[in-house]
Amino acid sequence: MPRRIVDISNPLKAGIKSDPPHMLPKIDYMTHQQTAPQMAEYMGIRVDQLPNGEYAAVERVEISTHNGTHMDAPYHFFSRMNEALKPGGEPSATIDEVPLDWCFQPGVKLDFRHLPHGYVATPGDVEAELKRIGHELRPLEIVVVNTAAGARYGQDDFVDSGCGMGRAATLWLLERGVRVVGTDGWSWDAPFSFTQKRVKETGDVSLIWEGHRAGRDIGYYQMEKLGNLAALPPDGFDIVCFPVKIHKASAGWTRAVAIFNE
Repeated sequence: MPRRIVDISNPLKAGIKSDPPHMLPKIDYMTHQQTAPQMAEYMGIRVDQLPNGEYAAVERVEISTHNGTHMDAPYHFFSRMNEALKPGGEPSATIDEVPLDWCFQPGVKLDFRHLPHGYVATPGDVEAELKRIGHELRPLEIVVVNTAAGARYGQDDFVDSGCGMGRAATLWLLERGVRVVGTDGWSWDAPFSFTQKRVKETGDVSLIWEGHRAGRDIGYYQMEKLGNLAALPPDGFDIVCFPVKIHKASAGWTRAVAIFNE
């Protein structure tokens, strides 16, 4: 059967506004010519004896596990998870403990691009969108949220763009068996700049990271900074998003793709 693959990952790139200033990735690019002298010295030869005076292109990167398109583990959100499923919960799972079958499942896209920046999506918003697209949610489907942030990746306002998923909306998905979700925004939650204003106005500190903290009740994995979600239909595709296996880490980078069997 013919297969079509759509890349829904953003490239890890330095020099763009992909994260807050203190979290930006750094990439040092070394060309074939720059590495040649070291190899020539090691081999005891002249640089001009190497083909075209070249050796290897190499990059050194200074990044966190939360730079680029990545998957967060429950350990990122809180030290314990599944408190709603068993008394006292259990230690939160790290990225190397994700069940791999959760990372290759049918995908569903919620189109929330019309929602204003900073808006916190509710269960009603999720139900309305599923009704609009005529989809009945099934356990383990991977739900991705297309927000207004997707078109702003790398721009000055990216971190403050798009809507977020609230605690209640996140739990609504988890209670129906969803275990992997994703967004093209910087965070699964509404941008922190909007949350900060709400906390100052209400004094309600439970609003901080409310979507993430839903993982205390039911553990789940969450992708952030996805790309190209506008190219996806509401359903009819699989998502493959295996994270890099980093021992006991809170997240891992993923080359997420959507696969269509046509």
